[in-house]
Amino acid sequence: MNTVGIFCGSSEGHSTAYIDAARHVGKYLAEQGISIVYGGGRVGLMGAVADAALAYGGHVTGVIPKSLLEREIAHTGLSELLVVDNMHQRKNMMAELSSGFIALPGGAGTAEEIFEQWTWAQLGIHDKPLAFLNVNHFYDPLTVMVQRMVSDGFMKQDYANMLRFSENLHDIIDYFKTYTPPVSKWTTRNENHHV
Repeated sequence: MNTVGIFCGSSEGHSTAYIDAARHVGKYLAEQGISIVYGGGRVGLMGAVADAALAYGGHVTGVIPKSLLEREIAHTGLSELLVVDNMHQRKNMMAELSSGFIALPGGAGTAEEIFEQWTWAQLGIHDKPLAFLNVNHFYDPLTVMVQRMVSDGFMKQDYANMLRFSENLHDIIDYFKTYTPPVSKWTTRNENHHV
């Protein structure tokens, strides 16, 4: 595990627990020698992760679309800032550069980004681990929804098990180091094919 892709809010949220967790993530990963790839912003939890990692000597790569760069929300002090044409290219590049993915609390963009990586993992497009840092029980409702997908027959338990929900970053990194992906969808003829 040498590079982690971080998805998180461009806002700070209403609880100081969120910004504190973002700073802890940046500091911890830097201290572990794990590089960070993220969306390149200087605002919200995104900026807090980057600033903390940089303060502790970490390597932080931002990937930002031109449209957001032009709105002046790009972090200008990163180890590396990659500018791409659009959001699709941003996600593709982050996927290529990352060894695993962690979602901190965030809004629709955060959810969309980690869910796309989860979908790609199910399809065997990549075999990288995914986790949710469950700060302040933020992702508790999602754990219920994921199990509902399984219990109502829309997904196999193996694919639900791909996701790690934890309040503990050390636990997540340990999980990443030992992660073994399940068999990807559509690879055997006799499987029950669920989305």
